[in-house]
Amino acid sequence: MFNNSSKILFITMMIIGTLITVTSNSWLGAWMGLEINLLSFIPLMSDSNNLKSTEASLKYFLTQALASTVLLFTVILLMLKNNFNNEINESFITMVLLSTLLLKSGAAPFHFWFPNLMEGLTWMNALLLMTWQKIAPLMLISYLNLKNLLLISTFLSVIVGAI
Repeated sequence: MFNNSSKILFITMMIIGTLITVTSNSWLGAWMGLEINLLSFIPLMSDSNNLKSTEASLKYFLTQALASTVLLFTVILLMLKNNFNNEINESFITMVLLSTLLLKSGAAPFHFWFPNLMEGLTWMNALLLMTWQKIAPLMLISYLNLKNLLLISTFLSVIVGAI
């Protein structure tokens, strides 16, 4: 896996992006760490000259870009809520934030992109996607206070995983 310096650079940047996300004091800093993580994993995915690998990296980018856009919009809404004295419903913002983080981590019911993506990856990239790429979104999910919705997502993940 570490056969050239570019892979070492992108893996180091992926680790740094995760560390930025986990140690961030604000949601905007966490979003920035998630973006660094995303942009450092895509070159690792499209490493080989396989057509499925290129398709998988494009699917991953589009899905993560959608989730990042909604996450940034939600973070801006959260900042506006703090400035305008509760004119925006906080539970709605938190639910959208949780849904976005579940989409970024590929958890059920937002896992529609995950099986197709896994088909085009090598074993090492699949291992990175299923382990390291989930650390940052799951840490951010643990900061939220929506236990019931998280429990529903957990049960759906267990049921879909068993099937």
